[in-house]
Amino acid sequence: MTDRIRKRRQPCEPKQPQKSTSLHPGWISSNWSGYAKSGSPRSYKRISAEWIVPYVLPSRMNSYSSAWIGIDGYNNTDLIQTGTSHDWVNGKPVYYAWWEILPAAETMISSPVSPGDKMQAAITKITRKTWCITLKNVSKSWTFRTVQRYSGPQASAEWIVEAPTVDGFTAALSRFTPIQFRHCRLNGRSPQLCSNLKGIMMQGKRVLAVPGPANRCKDGFAVRRVSCS
Repeated sequence: MTDRIRKRRQPCEPKQPQKSTSLHPGWISSNWSGYAKSGSPRSYKRISAEWIVPYVLPSRMNSYSSAWIGIDGYNNTDLIQTGTSHDWVNGKPVYYAWWEILPAAETMISSPVSPGDKMQAAITKITRKTWCITLKNVSKSWTFRTVQRYSGPQASAEWIVEAPTVDGFTAALSRFTPIQFRHCRLNGRSPQLCSNLKGIMMQGKRVLAVPGPANRCKDGFAVRRVSCS
């Protein structure tokens, strides 16, 4: 099982200055792909979204991926988040849910997760240093909720697919079917997603994951795994 290894998510690891260019609007990272929005400290008090758990395709080696929402981590080293993992380990797919507050490693959620499940997630500030993390599996009719202390700057918010860190190194990214984020909300409103907020995952010279354009409501998008030889 994946909980026997040291596995965690990391802040965004930029591969170049995070600014738009004609070829790559938005930003490029070695471990994140999706949309991220930054602001001044204490800007973001609630984030939410839903997504469908993807199918993992066979890999020649162990490989890993996570879909999550979070606050902070894009332009700082703090991060509060929750999501799902979709890994290929020892020749078989592994799916599970988790939550995490850096610098601690992930805490697994014991309730079952399967490909095709509809997930709904929310992270909400309750008091100055108290937050509620909620993850719901609509398809399997379970809801997980925990209240935790968090004192990060609240200066960024994200909807991300990540290649997590395993045993201290950025893992090989699993081969997954496209992950569709829907009904993204930030402070209770549409985040108005646009091209300069989206990030491409690139390791070395290889593009691994690419977010598509935002939908017409600017509150949803899909992340596609790019096949590499």
